[in-house]
Parts: sequence; structure tokens; C-alpha cells
Amino acid sequence: MPAQVTVGVDGSQESLAAAAWAAGEAVLREVPLRLVYVEEWPNTPELPLPYARTLDERVERLLRDQADRARKDHPDLEVVIERARGLATEELTAAANEADLTVLGSRGLGGVLGFVVGSVSLAVAGSARQPVVLVRAEDDRVVPDGGIVVGVDIYHPCEALLAFSFNEAARRGLPLRFVHSWTLLASYGYAAVVDSATDEEEELGSRLVGGLEDLLEPWQKTYPGVDVTAGAVLGSAAYQLVEASRTAQLVAVGRRSRKVPLGPHLGHVAHAVIHHSPAPVAVVPLV
Repeated sequence: MPAQVTVGVDGSQESLAAAAWAAGEAVLREVPLRLVYVEEWPNTPELPLPYARTLDERVERLLRDQADRARKDHPDLEVVIERARGLATEELTAAANEADLTVLGSRGLGGVLGFVVGSVSLAVAGSARQPVVLVRAEDDRVVPDGGIVVGVDIYHPCEALLAFSFNEAARRGLPLRFVHSWTLLASYGYAAVVDSATDEEEELGSRLVGGLEDLLEPWQKTYPGVDVTAGAVLGSAAYQLVEASRTAQLVAVGRRSRKVPLGPHLGHVAHAVIHHSPAPVAVVPLV
């Protein structure tokens, strides 16, 4: 399959926002944009023919309008349209596995800050073999200036996440902020939690920062034009990334393979960031 950015569209405001974001990403990557609509099947008893024709016309109009919008916003962008029939999760996951990047919409709930993620978007993000970006329909923030925030765990392989983050920062001309979160061991006791300036904590924090810098050093040599900051912060990884996301243009998290019998293969940190980040969230599968 040739290089491309795929976006799932269904007419919702979330999917329209995802289509707009995906079009811009396709331009940055200099690849075609692939608009995919999935007709759920089986869904309901056989539809009366006139209604089926009306539904078919709506889908065709939706895809045509989104393709025209993308071409109008980006005149040199190649746009292709595809319709599929089957289970949306399976069809979109298959499409995502063929794309460099897939973009899907995620629902917001009124004025509440956070995602109410549909089961389809969550399942695709949790199982696709390629990165998936989830985009909100509305973002009421002042133009964010925090660049790209990346959550890393220096104790686990994350080369795919680093590659995605540096490539994205280079394309967009944005700074990268890497965050590794850590918590005090139980042996430190209550006093160590109260006194956050203990020598032991400072020493451990310095070692972690050093480890993070060592991890990033070869990537910084490969991408010398990317502005990089790195820090090891004390506290919950999920909380720290959600807080950092408030001024970010994009948040990137890794997803390790998890052998579970059913359901999305997402860890608790990825879940929290997806549900609460106001910025688009990229979920990058790791080894």
C-alpha cells in the first residue's frame, strides 16, 4: 500500500474535525489523504429501497463534500475516497494497518474537559499496528504554544514513539517536550513525601534525567533543528501528561502490546490522556 494518511468519517462533528486535521497532516507528509466511510453491517433489518437510496446519497455527498473541502484548503493534496461495509472497528483497524497514520474523531461532552471516546475509536487506537491520532471536535483553548508533549518510560523500549515524535516535530517546526514520571518508593516513607527536597529524591531525579537525556541524545543528533527539553517529574504519569497537554498542540503516548482476551489493548496512562487531553492525542504502538 502506498504511503498515505487515512481518516474515518461518519458525518459527526468529531469526524469532520479529524478530516481537517488529517488533511493538514497529509500535506506535511506529502502523501495522499484517504477518506474512509464504513457502513456497519450487519446493523438493522433490510432497509426499504427508497431509504437505502437516500442513505447511499448522503454517504456519497458526505465523502464528496469532505474531499472538496480538503482540496480547497490544500489545492495540491491528492484525495481518495473509499467505502467499506462490515464492522466499523474491524474495517477501520484494517485501514489503519495499511496507512502511515490514521486519524479518528473523539467526542467531547458539553463543557467538560475530556474525551468521551467512542468504542470504535478506542478499539482502533488500541489494536492498530500503525499510529492513530484522536481529535476532538472543539478546542476552546487560546492558540497553544506548548509544542509536542511526549510521555516516555525510560525503562521500556520506545524507539517507535521517539521516531514518531521527532519526525512530527521536524515536519511542524515545533519544540518537543519529553516527560518521564516517577514516584517515590514506599521505603522513603511519609517524611520523604512531605519534604520534597530530600537529598535522595534529588539524586534519583538527577539520575532519571540523565537516563532520559542519554536516550534522546542520538535522536537529537539526527534532528539537530528540533528544540528538545526533557524532564523527570515526580507524580502520576497520567496526571503529569494531562496537565502538560493543556498547552500542547499534540500529545504522543506509546502503547505496548498487551495480551488480553477482549477489548482495547491500552494501558491506564494512555486511557487517561485520551480521556482528558484537550489536544489531539497520538497513540503509537510499541514492541
